[in-house]
Amino acid sequence: MDIYQSTVDYLITFPVFDSWHEMGNILRRAACTRPRDWELPVIACQALGEPPEKAIPASAALACAQISIILVDDMLDDDPRGEYHRIGSGRAANFAVAFQAAGVEALLGNRASTKVRHEAVKSLSQLMSITAFGQELDIQNPSDEKSYWQVVENKSAPFYGCAFHLGALFGEATDDVANEIRKLGELYGEMIQIHDDLNDTMAMPANPDWLQGRKPLPILFAQTVEHPDRERFMELYQKVSAEDALREAQEILIRCGAVSYCVDQLLRRHRAAQNILDKTPLPNKGAVDSVIEAVIAPVHRLFDTLGLSL
Repeated sequence: MDIYQSTVDYLITFPVFDSWHEMGNILRRAACTRPRDWELPVIACQALGEPPEKAIPASAALACAQISIILVDDMLDDDPRGEYHRIGSGRAANFAVAFQAAGVEALLGNRASTKVRHEAVKSLSQLMSITAFGQELDIQNPSDEKSYWQVVENKSAPFYGCAFHLGALFGEATDDVANEIRKLGELYGEMIQIHDDLNDTMAMPANPDWLQGRKPLPILFAQTVEHPDRERFMELYQKVSAEDALREAQEILIRCGAVSYCVDQLLRRHRAAQNILDKTPLPNKGAVDSVIEAVIAPVHRLFDTLGLSL
């Protein structure tokens, strides 16, 4: 089964996509990039031993939520790749609202039980409201670690918690199991955020996080923790558009412990996720475990290269 085509096929029959053709175009363009996140509800459903087809409404709702969030987030971040550059901010905002509504319709217009549909809509509604608060926190550009983790808990973790939770609901999990799977998704979301922060700050040329003065976790660590290179890092931070300055700043991230700290935070969440998996009765744990392991795999490879053991 092609999850992306199945998601498009499920949504495209809704009246809003039929009457508003640009909605369908945006959906198809998003599907063509094959976002890994759209698979997560299906994976959670399969972990319960259920066929993937049962989770297509959940994947469709999550796809709509993600498109809506990205449309708004790109405007807040002034992302040069944002759809709003092509269609304008006003239209992008209109599409974001329409996709939110389509996500709710995706959860209601199927053959699942009334309880499943009710709980799924509740889960999606919580995701959108919490994420909006997280976006509000994020645009204030957190300047300390406490604020950083508050953004992660309200912006990154809820999306993935909902993705796993929706799949569990459509896989007919018990309430207790569905809640554990949600927690697993939230930990996965935090791991994804830390992983992305590491990748973005260590990329060449300078990622927009550097150029726009944002503070992902490694940069925040280097700016706020006392270390011998702190003042030099603050100087370099202002001119990382120059490759040599960026390279030196990245070397300081390694030397001052910022990268090690991020790795430690990844490992802590990986252990917590494994504990949930160990105690949660799932017929096909491997489906979810493979997703979790994919995030921690680069850390394992790094340790292997250095001849170290976790």
